[in-house]
Amino acid sequence: MLTADCVVVRHRAEVLLVRRGNEPYKGCWALPGGFMEMDESIERCAVRELMEETGLAVDEKRLRLIGVYSAPGRDPRGRTVTAAYRIDVEDDPQATAGDDAAEVRWWPVSALPPLAFDHAEIIAAALAL
Repeated sequence: MLTADCVVVRHRAEVLLVRRGNEPYKGCWALPGGFMEMDESIERCAVRELMEETGLAVDEKRLRLIGVYSAPGRDPRGRTVTAAYRIDVEDDPQATAGDDAAEVRWWPVSALPPLAFDHAEIIAAALAL
């Protein structure tokens, strides 16, 4: 299974996270992201999932590839590989929870909550870019 995840960074000091509304990790904080559809590129998947889960619209050209994460067991649903992207925003975009996100919130990078999957590792790599 192939997914895309987005690390949206605001003012170089905050990261946008969603509280998961579904299992696995229901109720936990995670990056916006999800499964690629058969008729889209991985970049289009990242943009679509970000819009569906947070209401934020970004141009694919603003995506910066962080890396590809493929460790066995990174997702309890089965073998899942993700392409993770960083998107920087300098304004204060209004984010609203949608799709399978129960809540959306900007978190200071210095005080992130415990995260689902391997999203702490992905955020650390994004912030090092």
